[in-house]
Amino acid sequence: MSTLVIVESPTKARTIRNFLPSTYRVEASMGHVRDLPSSAEEIPEAVKGEKWAQLGVNVEADFEPLYVIPKDKKKIVKELKDALKDATELILATDEDREGESISWHLLQILKPKVPIKRMVFHEITREAIRDALTHCRDIDNRVVQAQETRRILDRLVGYTLSPLLWKKIAWGLSAGRVQSVAVRLLVRRERERRAFRQGSYWDLKALLEKGKISFDAKLVTVGNIKVANGSDFDENTGQIIAGRRVLLLNEEQARALLSRIQNKPWTVGNIEERPVTRKPSPPFTTSTLQQEANRKLRLGARETMRIAQSLYERGFITYMRTDSVHLSEQAITAARSCVQELYGSEYLSPQPRKYTTKSKGAQEAHEAIRPAGSTFRTPQQTGLDGIDFRLYDLIWKRTVASQMADSRQTHVTVLTQVEDAGFRSSGKRIDFPGFLRAYVEGSDDPNAALEDQEVILPALKVEDKPNCKDLGAIGHETQPPARYTEASLVKMLESEGVGRPSTYASIIGTIVDRGYAKLIANALIPTFTAFAVTTLLETHFPDLVDTGFTSRMEQTLDEIATGEAKWLPYLQKFYTGETGLATQVKEQESQIDAKVARTVVLENISAKVCIGKFGAYLESESEEGLVKASIPQDLTPADLDPEQVEFLLKQKTEGPEKLGLHPETGEPIYVLIGSYGPYVQLGEVSETNKKPKRASLPKGTDKDSVTLDMAVSLLTLPRLLGTHPETGAKVQANLGMYGPYVVHDQGKVGKDYRSIKPPDDVLTIELDRALELLSQPKAARGRSKSATPLKELGAHPESGELINVYDGRYGPYVKHGDINASLSKDESVENFTLQRALELLATKEAAGGSKSSSKSKKSTKTAAAKSETATKKTAAKKTTAKKTETAAKKTTAKKTATATTAKKTTKSS
Repeated sequence: MSTLVIVESPTKARTIRNFLPSTYRVEASMGHVRDLPSSAEEIPEAVKGEKWAQLGVNVEADFEPLYVIPKDKKKIVKELKDALKDATELILATDEDREGESISWHLLQILKPKVPIKRMVFHEITREAIRDALTHCRDIDNRVVQAQETRRILDRLVGYTLSPLLWKKIAWGLSAGRVQSVAVRLLVRRERERRAFRQGSYWDLKALLEKGKISFDAKLVTVGNIKVANGSDFDENTGQIIAGRRVLLLNEEQARALLSRIQNKPWTVGNIEERPVTRKPSPPFTTSTLQQEANRKLRLGARETMRIAQSLYERGFITYMRTDSVHLSEQAITAARSCVQELYGSEYLSPQPRKYTTKSKGAQEAHEAIRPAGSTFRTPQQTGLDGIDFRLYDLIWKRTVASQMADSRQTHVTVLTQVEDAGFRSSGKRIDFPGFLRAYVEGSDDPNAALEDQEVILPALKVEDKPNCKDLGAIGHETQPPARYTEASLVKMLESEGVGRPSTYASIIGTIVDRGYAKLIANALIPTFTAFAVTTLLETHFPDLVDTGFTSRMEQTLDEIATGEAKWLPYLQKFYTGETGLATQVKEQESQIDAKVARTVVLENISAKVCIGKFGAYLESESEEGLVKASIPQDLTPADLDPEQVEFLLKQKTEGPEKLGLHPETGEPIYVLIGSYGPYVQLGEVSETNKKPKRASLPKGTDKDSVTLDMAVSLLTLPRLLGTHPETGAKVQANLGMYGPYVVHDQGKVGKDYRSIKPPDDVLTIELDRALELLSQPKAARGRSKSATPLKELGAHPESGELINVYDGRYGPYVKHGDINASLSKDESVENFTLQRALELLATKEAAGGSKSSSKSKKSTKTAAAKSETATKKTAAKKTTAKKTETAAKKTTAKKTATATTAKKTTKSS
């Protein structure tokens, strides 16, 4: 008698196996085993002729979805069916959220088991939790499945109906999404606000006062009992004081005149106010608050945060990481309070256990907040974790423990000081009892440092005291535009507006960046020209689909379907069909949308048109000579485009590049230009005899107007030969690359060793000794956090036994084995990626990499064929049916066919 348990991932399966008896067999489905077709080749022949086939949903037959088993999942499905043949019971143990419920339902439809079936759910992977879950199994919740299926169909209807329209009207390859498009609009709206922003200027005075050898700051707040203007008094759209505000706006001359008038006058304390303040700890983490805090403190993106959290969950360190709930179980509360008692003392415990409730009606993703797993919480140091895994666990541990700690008691002190008719304010903060701040301070990594930062000590003062003025200065200020969204603030906004589900925010933000709708620069999400064009089109012709209120109501309806309060079919019919349905709207609007207008982005104060073209954004302007077009550099965003830059780009196109001077040795002219990848210098002109003149990009952060002739000459000497390496005799060079300046130790066939050049070192002046010093530093010091933790562990290589993993790289996910890396194609998801597919990619990559010379090609062919043959032999020992494949592989090797074909076919067979 045996029981088959199916979970999603191999990591989760390995952890759970440790907690179950030997009669239980645990296998992984590798995520979804069935989905709507992702490409035309996945559509079954029987329905390819149907007009709804490309949509993947039969809108004419009650929105019946067309489910297919992806090619890379067929082997997994077969293995699960084979495993089921030997089982007397099936337990579906996928995640407890809606997506997990849906995966279990799909497994049930595919496997069609004839043995008893149970649905097991748990929110942490510990021995106690798994054993308890075994005794509390239930049936699949069909209402939750229906809600998830409705969500999937809705997303497909929106994406597959609107995206083709964007291809026709703006540019090929663009995508629209039910939540994605709303998120992009939020970014664009904020950028419009920033462009419309008008800066205001104001001045005030700041004093450094002293009493009893304790210094403290004081800021000017009134003159003649009239409030002095500050940043909050300005209208962002005009740069002027808001109408109706009775404030005194000081300019520089007035501020300095006031300073001179009160410079040596006596200061008197006029009023002191002390106000007690009590602060309560934040509730434990939900998915969205974890993403926000990890972004603020650890500088992690939402997608990376969820990847690390999932790894921690599957290895049994934390509870389930997709949750809207702030609730803690009694077990968790006891564990957290025990930590407080042991580490901080009973005085730091809250008098009563704190119980948090979730305000959101739709908070049904899981039973608990994100917390350390188990009935006792391991401290971060006890986990054995390191790197970013340690830091994220540490964050979760601190937040959970702090939630059961006593309130922080503070006293806020305000002192008003008068000198002549000028009033100054000093603000202080005294922490009377730190409470939960001992463990966790929101927005800071170091609790001890943060505790000190929280406190601002003022001297013991009383009314009529005469503090001394040690320093007095006039300070100018300029109002700042609204801050751009970071990943943290965008997640917070989406959640507050009720748009999307927290579990999907990571993938949404990732899609926005991957599809070119935004650039992530210095932790800020900056929308591109394409985002402006798409948002304008949707706002004009499909306003509901980018309206936060409309999208929020869709989420509420989906929640109601999950609870049985709403019916899924009438809702889909109303949304998609009929006179006001999406399908009708798209047909009606398509003929009304002018593609030329749709591709044009209108920006304030820019006379030229900004258009979206096949190769990116470009300027279009009428001149005496006719229509002028000029490419906009790829790193230039709508926020950065100003009239001066527009004039320069157009002038460069019509009048030619700006000449800096003549090269001192060759006499050729040196120009400064702006290209698709930013500004650069060029030696000589493009001509029939000089089609590719020497060029050099400007160092990052260097303005084109600051480039001198000497600097240009130096840049054109790159790469600079610094000398030879004393150990190898190979040359050492300094150069500028796509990612900045670097030094390289070039050993030819042996390989190249790179190190980045960081300030204060300069690529134009760095010497050999310093380059050797940089090259002697270990590469690990440069940091490769993205590849440190795998996105997915696939298993062992059939020959070497080394683990094959999927990592997140600069250009997207890739699979790695030894020194060989192979990128996943754009249509391959990490979740569905298999070991078999990895072996195919690696073999093909290894073969392709060896085709540089005939000798290398032959060597690669033999190596790839030998590896494939070995893998096939190993498989044959387990499965006799593989003998044919082995024979085929040997024949193929003997005939010395193309390496890529040999490796690919044999690896597939194995």
